[in-house]
Amino acid sequence: MINNTLASYAASTTTAITELQQSDAGQKNNIRDLESTLQASPSLPLALVARQTWLVFAAAVFLVSVPVFIEAPLVRSLPTVSLAMTGFWVWLSFKLMSRPATYVWGDLLFGFSWSWLAGGIYWGWLRWEPLWHLPVESIGLPFACWCLYRNWGKVGNWFYLGSLLGTVLTDVYFYVVDLMPYWRQIMLVEPAKVSPILQSAVSQVQTPWGIGWAVILGLGLLIAGIIPLKQKQRHWYAFSGAVLSTILVDSLFLIAALTA
Repeated sequence: MINNTLASYAASTTTAITELQQSDAGQKNNIRDLESTLQASPSLPLALVARQTWLVFAAAVFLVSVPVFIEAPLVRSLPTVSLAMTGFWVWLSFKLMSRPATYVWGDLLFGFSWSWLAGGIYWGWLRWEPLWHLPVESIGLPFACWCLYRNWGKVGNWFYLGSLLGTVLTDVYFYVVDLMPYWRQIMLVEPAKVSPILQSAVSQVQTPWGIGWAVILGLGLLIAGIIPLKQKQRHWYAFSGAVLSTILVDSLFLIAALTA
């Protein structure tokens, strides 16, 4: 009786080991098949990743331009509506982040919501005093640093930091070239009286001091925007897009001032 039991146990054990070996062999074959597929078309996943990375870069450029050309006119006439739209951007960002396929766009939009909030506050109620510009634009800085420390929302938070860096260097230029008085005058006068003030500001920019600092800070933005592109990661492309688009926006403002 005992011998029969032992024999039965040995047979069942042998069968289980055989099935396990067959299962392991099947899994190894599946892994080999997957590796063969990737080796046969290695450019496919890399192409998809590269395409999305450049789309993040393009979206970052667009989102830096939005507050300048869309929010600025809106906030002058409807500051409360502009400020309330921050809640909509946050809601939409979390909605997109709830789905894996759209997570990166929700992440980017969440970082953009900080820029929108700061723009709504400053240009709606504090635009007459340029000294308040950087403190208000930095409103999301502690939260962004905390999120990056927790390794959360890297695309959006690096976008916000890139946008903030561009704002900082632009404001530094206004300080060192002594354009702040013109800023205050433009915010206080009627639109019909803005042109003479802009012409005076342009004269200040066209001095050797103004041109020299424009070249220095412009090169700083260019270097800060190009170097991260070597990392081939989406959050760095979001940062670079925000930084490099600052050059584009500032150039458009200069052209508008020259033609005023």
